[in-house]
Amino acid sequence: MDTLSFKTLSATKATINKEWVVVDATDMVVGRLATKVAKLLRGKYKPNYTPHMDCGDNVIILNADKVKLTGNKWTQRLFYYHSGYPGGRTDVTPAELFAKKPERLVERAVKGMLPKNRLGRQCFRNLYVYAGNEHKQEAQQPKVIDINTLK
Repeated sequence: MDTLSFKTLSATKATINKEWVVVDATDMVVGRLATKVAKLLRGKYKPNYTPHMDCGDNVIILNADKVKLTGNKWTQRLFYYHSGYPGGRTDVTPAELFAKKPERLVERAVKGMLPKNRLGRQCFRNLYVYAGNEHKQEAQQPKVIDINTLK
């Protein structure tokens, strides 16, 4: 029985292997894209996933200006922002948000699927969203993945 190890290995800073991946968001539904990207950011697709560590990959999303929303969500859904002052609530539809800055729609969807704590904020810093087909992270030599093949 000496050859078998029944110890659960927990990832540490030394054993975490972060990679850079590129995801093309052309003609993808925002929510379905965001769930898979959030799992990539957390590291849940890796065998050494540890819940309390940031062991996820750095994700670059391209073509955020070509995403889709199903149904009437472009006009009927509302996002709320508040200034902190009485009566300072601002309602924004996804169409208005998308017209001003298309990256924000994808960023908001992914951020909502991450933990609401320090770990979630750290994972969110590993996300880079671009409206076009170009990105600034060529030096990291990211690999292109098809997000539809992930479960």
